[in-house]
Amino acid sequence: MPALPQQKIDEVRRLFSAYLKEHNQRQTPERFAILDEVYASDDHFDADELYLRLKQKGIRVSRATVYNTLDLLIDCNLVVRHQFGSKQAKYERAYSYWQHDHLICLDCNELFEFCDPRIQSIQEMVAEIFGFEITHHSLHMYGHCRREACPNRPVEAA
Repeated sequence: MPALPQQKIDEVRRLFSAYLKEHNQRQTPERFAILDEVYASDDHFDADELYLRLKQKGIRVSRATVYNTLDLLIDCNLVVRHQFGSKQAKYERAYSYWQHDHLICLDCNELFEFCDPRIQSIQEMVAEIFGFEITHHSLHMYGHCRREACPNRPVEAA
């Protein structure tokens, strides 16, 4: 996922600020530091990884604040949470985010994103058939990547 231009980041900050104000939540520097770090990231991350990134940058924030802020960001549709199997939840930014799906390697846990317009077509067709308004979807496929560099790739019998 490419980096967002400053104009979009400013827009995300305005949206979050408006959400906090509307829901009588405090607009703290820590919450905005978390938002900024989420939108500086172009990958999937878990809450602990985000917490460590913030600490490494010298930002004083508690784990509880990270988790609570992620919940707020999900509620205002600026972050999406994924549960890939029984692993810890992963997050990614959701604003100016292109719909995509995921392949997850069961050996190395590598995540591969892909986008196929046929999935969108199927989604639209199914929605029409069932008279359903789809707001979003999630497609996760699990398997074994065939990359030579997969660190946990099972050795094949000769």
